[in-house]
Amino acid sequence: MSDVRLVVVGAAGRMGRMLIASASETQGAVLTGAVGSPHSPFLGQDAGLLVGRPANGVRLTADASAALGEADVIIDFSTPATTVALAGLAAAAGVAHVIGTTGFSESDLAALAAAAERVAIVRSGNMSLGVNLLAVLVERAAKALGAAWDIEIVEMHHRMKVDAPSGTALLLGEAAARGREIALAEHSARARDGLTGPRREGDIGFASLRGGTVVGEHSVIFAGAGERIELAHRAEDRGIFARGAIAAAIWARGRSPGLYSMADVLGLAGA
Repeated sequence: MSDVRLVVVGAAGRMGRMLIASASETQGAVLTGAVGSPHSPFLGQDAGLLVGRPANGVRLTADASAALGEADVIIDFSTPATTVALAGLAAAAGVAHVIGTTGFSESDLAALAAAAERVAIVRSGNMSLGVNLLAVLVERAAKALGAAWDIEIVEMHHRMKVDAPSGTALLLGEAAARGREIALAEHSARARDGLTGPRREGDIGFASLRGGTVVGEHSVIFAGAGERIELAHRAEDRGIFARGAIAAAIWARGRSPGLYSMADVLGLAGA
């Protein structure tokens, strides 16, 4: 089978560069497009040289439509507005879409769902194997322990992260909610300040910490009467997200239209 032809969005950014480097090291994948901001000072530069690899002949462009014409899958860690716009372009071009962007609104998610009626979209708040396995364990624990155990999700990221809670924290919160067969939106405690009163039974709480250069740390705490269980994941290298996204792209090529998760990619769905 031929290599999967990839387009990387935000190619000059931190994650974009990791994706380009990872694609060059992954058998079965080839970079055919690198998309950047119209204002990027790197436009026109060779994507391989941009990441310290040999030249690959793919030059950074701001023209996403042109890049999609030579692609099987687009990989996108950008902003909600950019991702929604790209979803429409990718759907029109018949190109599968791997999305690592976080911070979507309900209307954004509706737009992505509409695009997924035409092409395969893999969307996840975290692309790593460890986090997605953690989500499976969280769902099982929430189901087994029941509402008598309070659930708190604590996450920490670098000081430049702009959304909170993190996409990964929300992914874990959704897993806990599925385990309890409740809607996270109706049982979510996002902020506490002042005289809040006692904790509402059944809530899933979130706490977001920001500082330094932390790649990503997530803990899910199940607090019962007289005992506590903690499940945690610590990311030490952003390369885990790039490698997961490349794996998702290879998996997504030729897949039927629909909205998929990393659990689908990793064979953990329904595990």
